[in-house]
Formats: sequence, structure tokens, C-alpha cells
Amino acid sequence: MSRRVVVALMAVLLAGCTASPAAPSTVETPRAASGGLNNTDVMFLQMILPHHRQGVELAGLGHTKAARSELVQLAAAIEATQDDEVELMSGILADSGAPSAAPSTPGEEDPHAAHGGLPGTSEQQVAALRASAGTEFERRFLNTMMAHQGDAIQLAKMEVASGTDERLVDLARRIEQSRTAQIEQMQRLLDATPR
Repeated sequence: MSRRVVVALMAVLLAGCTASPAAPSTVETPRAASGGLNNTDVMFLQMILPHHRQGVELAGLGHTKAARSELVQLAAAIEATQDDEVELMSGILADSGAPSAAPSTPGEEDPHAAHGGLPGTSEQQVAALRASAGTEFERRFLNTMMAHQGDAIQLAKMEVASGTDERLVDLARRIEQSRTAQIEQMQRLLDATPR
């Protein structure tokens, strides 16, 4: 997705979001000039934190159930990295005074669904992953985790395009780079998985 498309998408998405308590005035400030979070920063945190927590759970399965040492090491690294990122981002969100999740309307499961909220990996997919073993587990894990990390990349691009908090923009850039490298590594592992 090009930067222009991401910026256009964010303009549409943010138009549907109500301002959070931590939102700055309607005048955008330069990235380094504002200590507060804008709507994109808050939305990024509210969306990526549950996504990351689920990623930690998935990676934990990978590092305890996979047979190949390279896959075990990759899953353990993903788990540790995302756990650290969750701690950092949770602190930023708590310090901002914004709610940990966007307010939902009655009957709405994901308050961000109207603007591209990530559905995450379903409970059925996680259960199937838990129930599988051997080569089937590795293939299922790699496919699930690649899709999961691809969603993180899209969220990171959103933050880079429209976020104003320099810590979060820098983190989003690192997420985009590291998850892209992880997907490439997982694709190689998947290609080498016996059918």
C-alpha cells in the first residue's frame, strides 16, 4: 500500500473517530513539537496492543510446540520482542490518559471495525493451532503468524503516515521493518516444510 493511499485511508478513518480525552486541538503540531498523542496515536495503541498480546500468545505456542530449532528460536524472539513492546506501549497509553480501548456502541464487537479494525486471529484458529502437532502445526503456525505480522505492518504504516508522537512513529517504523523481515524468514521456513 502506497504512502498516499495510507494517508487518504487515514483521513477517512479518522473522520469517523470521536476525539479521545488525550486528543490535541484540531491543529496538527509537528511530530517533535507535541508531547500529547493525536487521534492516530491513540487509535494505533488501542488497536495494536490487543493484536500484540495475541501475537505473544501465538508465538508462545510456536516456541513450545515447533520441532525445528530455527522456528523455535524465531517464535521465542517474537514473543520476547512483542512482550517488551506491549509494556512500552501500555505505559504510553496509560500516561496519556486515553482509554485503553475505544468506546463501543451496543452490539458492536470492535469499536474500530468501521475504520479497518483488525479482526485478529479467531479463537477457532488458535484452537486448531493448539490441537495440531508436528509438520501440520508448523505449517499452520507459519501461515497464521505471517498473516498476523502482516496486519501489524499495516497498523505501523498508519502510525508512520499520520501519528505525531515521535516515540510511537519510531516504534512503528521498527515494527514495519522487523515484521517484514520476520515474514520473509517465515516464508523460507514454510517453503522448507515437508508437505
